[in-house]
Amino acid sequence: MKEYKLKGLPVCMRMVKAFRYYFQHPWSRLIVAYLVTFFNFLIFAEDPISHSQTPANVIVVGNCFSFIANKYPGGGWNFLKVLMWLLAIVTGLFAGKFLFHQLMFGQLLRLKMFRKDHGSWMVMFFSTILFLFIFSHIYNLCLLITGNMSPFIINEYMGIRNENFMKLAAVGTWLGDFVTAWMVTDMMLQDDSYPAWGKSARAFWRKGYNRIVLFWSVLITLTSVVVVVITTDWISWDKLNRGFLPSDEVSRAFLASFILVFDLLIIMQDWEFPQFMGDLEINLPGLPTSHIQLRLPHFRRVFKNEYTIYITGKWFNYGIIFLVLILDLNMWKNQIFYQPGEYGQYVGPGQKIYTVEDMETLKALNKSTLNWEWRSTNINPMTNRTYVHGDMFLHSRGHNMGSMDPSDNGVGPLHKKGWEPLL
Repeated sequence: MKEYKLKGLPVCMRMVKAFRYYFQHPWSRLIVAYLVTFFNFLIFAEDPISHSQTPANVIVVGNCFSFIANKYPGGGWNFLKVLMWLLAIVTGLFAGKFLFHQLMFGQLLRLKMFRKDHGSWMVMFFSTILFLFIFSHIYNLCLLITGNMSPFIINEYMGIRNENFMKLAAVGTWLGDFVTAWMVTDMMLQDDSYPAWGKSARAFWRKGYNRIVLFWSVLITLTSVVVVVITTDWISWDKLNRGFLPSDEVSRAFLASFILVFDLLIIMQDWEFPQFMGDLEINLPGLPTSHIQLRLPHFRRVFKNEYTIYITGKWFNYGIIFLVLILDLNMWKNQIFYQPGEYGQYVGPGQKIYTVEDMETLKALNKSTLNWEWRSTNINPMTNRTYVHGDMFLHSRGHNMGSMDPSDNGVGPLHKKGWEPLL
């Protein structure tokens, strides 16, 4: 078969209708990208944790958030804490650039996708998270040595309710997933690697400023609608589906697994995966350029070279996916280890889940009162009705009947593990 190049990219293997031809076909890439967006909406709507009033906790990320955003003891401790997380950020940036990117990925493993400075900002970002986590434990050690500082110990609890955190996560995953899907759409309509696909659509997309106008108008319009729907509870999923095919922990865990797999498939379906060595230049979505380049200010007497921030469309796209992966991994973890009592919830008849919404009531709950039997037979003196009438009914199911950690010794879920007042 004759081999030829299109815009510098070998396409002979894409003309042979083998597995890779169909796996990386524009229709396959579009279907996977938009299915991820749909599945993320579905799991957010079905997840009972989205309605929980208990504190949100996210492994590693929660430590980083608490380290920077809250739990300040006051006085000189504030100065020490700010100094330590600033030092952690600087250390993470330098370690990510020189230790992980250049030494480990570049020289030791010789990964071509990280050649020269490619992908350095993404590596530096995750390295910064790692060092913030490490320095938060060093800071905790200082607090423990001092004593009587347990309320300010940095842990995975973020100081906000699960309900609010899940709304923020839903908006974040929407932005990440839809922008990724929209960027994949933009790349498919710009490229010619499959010349027989979407000829009229590609011609319209490339004409004048059509792609730029359509990208921003669709993105801004849909994002505005999604943010309003999520933050205001304007649309209630439970009222819409009325228990049609209700989910449980197992089905939600499988759904979260599919989301993680599809996130990785988006990267694997790239025409230059895994080396990303092609010289194909695709313009950034919504922009008439294929890269972003920012020149950093420098002092010529101190620094001999001029430094610039250079981000290509490919790394911009996949950097967003890796950020969304953090939220999707947390969602997966929540479904696997779901315990209703840990989230101020309990299982009622038909294995349906109920959520305690009253914060004052939730503070006093324990494993003997956070269950259907107690809340359906005891009267709330404030309303003269059983407690279950004040709880939120969900069509989602829970097979794990455990109400609470047996080691709580009768302490309410909002007082466990040093949880502070919530937002």
